[in-house]
Amino acid sequence: MKLLKHIMAVLVMIGLAGTVNAQTTDEIISRGTINIGILTDLPPYGFLDDKQQPAGYDVDVANMLGRFMGVKVNLVPVTGPNRIPFLVTGKVDLLVATFGITPERAKTVTFSIPYSAIENSVFARKDSGITKLEDLKGKRVGVPRGAVQDVLLTNALGSSARIQRFDDDASTYQSLISGQVDAIAETGLTGRELFAKTPEANLGEAFILLRQPNGITMRKDQFNLRQWVNTFIYYVKVNGELAGTWTKWFKTDFPTLPVF
Repeated sequence: MKLLKHIMAVLVMIGLAGTVNAQTTDEIISRGTINIGILTDLPPYGFLDDKQQPAGYDVDVANMLGRFMGVKVNLVPVTGPNRIPFLVTGKVDLLVATFGITPERAKTVTFSIPYSAIENSVFARKDSGITKLEDLKGKRVGVPRGAVQDVLLTNALGSSARIQRFDDDASTYQSLISGQVDAIAETGLTGRELFAKTPEANLGEAFILLRQPNGITMRKDQFNLRQWVNTFIYYVKVNGELAGTWTKWFKTDFPTLPVF
């Protein structure tokens, strides 16, 4: 009997442990606050403004999500490499962090339908002769560690290129500016703006690597929350709020996004 009670107690504890991070929409509403992970080093998706406050497209979407849910938004800065650890350990409830949807990542997290898109491009010296993927073979190529650019080039090039990984976007860009690498794979919009402001560096976009849809990201067990988030994205697409927010930050029309 004592053994049976002990086994039952262990099973109850396991069951409770399994529900700690399985937050539903109702649980978040009851708490009154939602913790949302955002990037602050990828303008105009997410950055710190002149008052050192988070700003950008993702920040506006995160605040919009909180407004429709009726809860206070607590913005939690994350980086590319620690986005998934912050999510799976419960430090954030979800991510609005320009997170590209890939089958590999879907083994670990759950994605909403796309709410934004981003171009991933290769940048190099304008006189480098790099114009396509094959031109990177034998070259030193910088990527943000763990980002989709890292995954793409690692899968496509393997050991034929010397891929160097950096902890954030700023370090990746600096590696090309300083000549530490021959090329980098980075966000197209951000790179084009940066190198247009530094023409003396003779750096520019060599080619587009991938046009990537991004999803709001949740833990694998948050099916109820995912359903609400998908409904939210659908609604703000239909009522024009998402397109208006995109145009505000990117000065272009809202992109056509796939649905799954």
